[in-house]
Amino acid sequence: MEFGQFCPIAKSAEIIGEKWTMLIIRELLMGSTRFSELQRGLSLISPALLTKRLQMLADYGLLVKKKIVGQKGYEYFPTNSAKELLPIFIDIGNWGMRWTRQYLTSNDFDPDFLMLYLKRSIQTENLPGNETIVKFNFTDIEQQPNWWIIVNGQVVDLCTIDPGREVDVYFTCTVKCLSDVWMGESTYPKEINNGSLKIVGRSELTKNISSWLHNCMFAKQKSTL
Repeated sequence: MEFGQFCPIAKSAEIIGEKWTMLIIRELLMGSTRFSELQRGLSLISPALLTKRLQMLADYGLLVKKKIVGQKGYEYFPTNSAKELLPIFIDIGNWGMRWTRQYLTSNDFDPDFLMLYLKRSIQTENLPGNETIVKFNFTDIEQQPNWWIIVNGQVVDLCTIDPGREVDVYFTCTVKCLSDVWMGESTYPKEINNGSLKIVGRSELTKNISSWLHNCMFAKQKSTL
């Protein structure tokens, strides 16, 4: 894609305006380093296109590609050029919260994306003990409705296979319901009161969810639960 203009906006759009490119940079800035991690955050992208976009970003100096020592594959790290995009991306996200939410469709509520970002929103320092297990059951998903977030110390893992250990907190709802709460479009008390959300488990966790599971950085309102 070439615009044939010396305008810096045009040249920037040539580099980061291709489909998926901005979202790949978003994932790199959010801490994804492995190919599989990037795929989880971009569930609809094909491996071939992701490979192509990563190489393009490397060619333009927005990422560094490093061989994983003793393993197959590579890790990808944002350069200073990519890091300087973070405040710009935040501004775009805030603009999107004001002007694009009305255009969301049912296809936009992706459980893989939601769970990845819920994992990233866990505040391990505010969880009691060494291990906490949170189970999510999505009532509107037929295939793979159950997810688990497992916290061991400072390490947070996400899985779709029952870990076989005692669950501390259970969430039961639709993907949209939990997405709306996390994005600040709704709150835990509101969704619980209208019957859309059920949360059961240890009281020290269920009564203080927002302390250990933060809202999205773009959330218009923060849950008080």
